[in-house]
Amino acid sequence: MAHPSKSERLHALDALRAIMMLLGIVIHSAITYGTVDYGSAWSLKDPVNHWSNDFIVAFIHAFRMQIFFLVSGFFSALLFYDRSPGRMIQNRVKRIALPFIVFLFVLWPSIKFGFVYTGSVFSGEPESWGLAVTDLWSLGSILPNNTFHLWFLYTLIWITMFSIGFAFFFVRFKKMASKIHQGFRFVLQRPLLRLLVLGLLTMGVYGSINTWSAPVSGSFIPNFLSIVYYLFFYLIGWVLFKSKDLLGQMERGFGWNFALGMVLFCIHFFLYDSWSFWEHVAIKSLMVWGLIFGITGAFIRYGSDHSPTMRYVSDSSYWVYLVHLSWTAFLPGLLADWAVPSTVKFLTVAAITSVFCFVTYHYIVRATFIGAFLNGRRYERKLPR
Repeated sequence: MAHPSKSERLHALDALRAIMMLLGIVIHSAITYGTVDYGSAWSLKDPVNHWSNDFIVAFIHAFRMQIFFLVSGFFSALLFYDRSPGRMIQNRVKRIALPFIVFLFVLWPSIKFGFVYTGSVFSGEPESWGLAVTDLWSLGSILPNNTFHLWFLYTLIWITMFSIGFAFFFVRFKKMASKIHQGFRFVLQRPLLRLLVLGLLTMGVYGSINTWSAPVSGSFIPNFLSIVYYLFFYLIGWVLFKSKDLLGQMERGFGWNFALGMVLFCIHFFLYDSWSFWEHVAIKSLMVWGLIFGITGAFIRYGSDHSPTMRYVSDSSYWVYLVHLSWTAFLPGLLADWAVPSTVKFLTVAAITSVFCFVTYHYIVRATFIGAFLNGRRYERKLPR
């Protein structure tokens, strides 16, 4: 078969990044209806729940942010090398830092309202609405006390600063950079070797941070473990850009890579309490790269052609991710007394949230200054054909 050109493959990576962001709706709709207690990380738990929703949440969490940071590293390197370091920094400030600051303050009241309202409903509070409104008007509710779902932007800001330092270091030491890229190219062209090498490197990362789970933190205090973990995937994406002519190699074996990742995920999910620390680390390390190569390879194989619909979805994904959380927190409270299986509730929350997010994007964001603020330009308000 004919392989897509380098520019076409960028359509695939852009679509991949967008879908990873949109999966936020799925994960934050399903998590309320699972059986796992996430404590303060997610305080909402519908009394009607099922383990299948935990499976969905855990599966998405197994690859989603790792792929997102890998693709972010690739596009950051594109800006750094194909434009200039200054343009790259300017772009990251406009597209990441400023939206993080603005939407953290804009969205926090509605997020807080949704969590207080639904949490009160689940606890049997008869005046849930009034309690949420009262809490909303308190000073503490207006000022955000954590980054919540915008943690990934906050982490990306720190990672971007570190990556610029790495980039200038390797610009200075070109021989070292050349050897790294040669080694990476050698590994990338061999599907089994790349899985084993990157799996071993990931084991080292897990060992260095002394955990086998992907760390997430909503604190404003930079989380060292989270930065180290996701910086690793970001740097792999950065190095991948320098070998972008080999992107087509990621198609090779994408089916068996995904199958391996899925099997390892199921083993880990269903036999969670059966493993030692290093057994957890080994399973998770091979699993994440099986899923990364499987999913990324599938996008490169089938998503490399320009698609007006996918372009529209990609343009909307930033807005959708930013605003979805308030609805996935609020809607479960409205559906609490609905006597249907938990998965029906989860799908209903995801569907209503999606409709709201895409409708508001189309009519309020796409052709306005908000769209320009998020995506760098305004688009015509028309549906793709």
